[in-house]
Amino acid sequence: MNARNLALMAAVGSVAMLLGAFAFQIFGEMAPCKLCIWQRWPHGLAFGVGLLALLLPHRALYALGGLVVLFGAGVALYHTGVEQHWWVGPTTCTSQGVAGLTAQQLMDQILNAPLVRCDEIPWSMFGMSMAAWNGVVSLGLAGLWAVAYRKA
Repeated sequence: MNARNLALMAAVGSVAMLLGAFAFQIFGEMAPCKLCIWQRWPHGLAFGVGLLALLLPHRALYALGGLVVLFGAGVALYHTGVEQHWWVGPTTCTSQGVAGLTAQQLMDQILNAPLVRCDEIPWSMFGMSMAAWNGVVSLGLAGLWAVAYRKA
C-alpha cells in the first residue's frame, strides 16, 4: 500500500473516531466532559492533514498527521488516568475534596460543579473506557501515519 492510501486510512480512522464520539453524545445521550472535547480536536486536525496530504502528498504532512494523533493519544491516556484516579484532572471537571471547607464554600463547590465530570466513566467495554479506547486507536492511527512517512 502506498503512502497516500495509508494517510487516507489514518484520516478516515480519525473521522470514524469523531463520528463515534458524536454518536455516543447524540444517540447514547452521553454529554462529553471537558477532556472528551479536548480529545476530539486532534482527530479533526488529523482529518484535515489527511485531506491536505491527498492533494499535496509530502513526508512532512505524514509526520504532522502522526504527531497530531500521537498528541491525541496522550490526551486520551491522560483522561484515562483521571478516570482511574491515578492523578487529579482539571479542577473544572473533576471532584474536589470537602475537608476543611466551610458550609458556604461547600455550597459554592456544589453549585459550581460541572454537569459532566471527567473522573467518572460513563461507558466501558472489556474494562476499558472510551478515553482508553481512544488512546489505543489513536496509537494505531499514529502507526499508520508513521508507515506512510516511511514509505513516502
